Amino acid sequence: MNKTEERLQKILARAGYGSRRACEELITAGRVRVNDVVAALGMKADPHKDKISVDGRPLKLDDEPVYIALYKPRNVLSTVRSQDRRRTVLDLVGIPQRVFPVGRLDADSEGLIILTNDGELANQLTHPRFGHEKEYRVLVARRPDTEQLETWRRGVALEDGYRTAPAKVWVESFFGRGAWLRVVMREGRKRQIREIGKLLGLPVVRIIRVRIGSLQLGRLKPGEWRYLTPDELEGLKDVPVQSRSGRREGKIRPEKARSNASARSQPEMSQETRERMPSKKRRFHRAQRHP
Repeated sequence: MNKTEERLQKILARAGYGSRRACEELITAGRVRVNDVVAALGMKADPHKDKISVDGRPLKLDDEPVYIALYKPRNVLSTVRSQDRRRTVLDLVGIPQRVFPVGRLDADSEGLIILTNDGELANQLTHPRFGHEKEYRVLVARRPDTEQLETWRRGVALEDGYRTAPAKVWVESFFGRGAWLRVVMREGRKRQIREIGKLLGLPVVRIIRVRIGSLQLGRLKPGEWRYLTPDELEGLKDVPVQSRSGRREGKIRPEKARSNASARSQPEMSQETRERMPSKKRRFHRAQRHP
């Protein structure tokens, strides 16, 4: 096998077609061809030798990764293409590189969104196992009581039966008969905040995302964008580590997180088994369990 061959979804992600999961969907939909043959999931290819195309267009690998923070206004779609005449986030950013949005917002919501051509970072920011927080300012039409806030914090059973994960929710300020809330969560189902508000009797008027992981919206105004700084990019690539109680204890790289998870999955050895082991093996086992 050619040592330069890679999984097709990884090549597509690096070329700016989305996260690995999004690229897998392109492949299963039959939109990708390799050497004029419809690609299948699991296929490998050499991007420098094989002829790869998406929707009939030749694949082009960008030399330099691009990272952009954008304030998505309301009524702008966080997609690459629009099915109607509405604008998309790509219409707001005039650059020659192919980029795609990470961390989508529905058309009625606004705030921070990331545009990049780095599929690996996109996968890390959207995959549940990495647990990146998203923070929102949410304007509700009524002032919440303690019970409504506690229910939201514990998790809410949505109409389709899905129960949301625990979230951090508090009142930021009152606004007329309503209130501005701060909502911090690690998941993001479609229109989740609006549905929770509806079920709790707190109609949602406005949603502004102000943070993704360590990246802040800052002073950006609707429609404005800027390139990320090296420090901001470094912060996004760090992975939050949570204790069993749910508290964050630090940050590590994704590959380290996987290594630690593998070590934690090893079964605990009983005292009787340890005593039967030769002393050299006991020392090795302790080193593996407590590096």
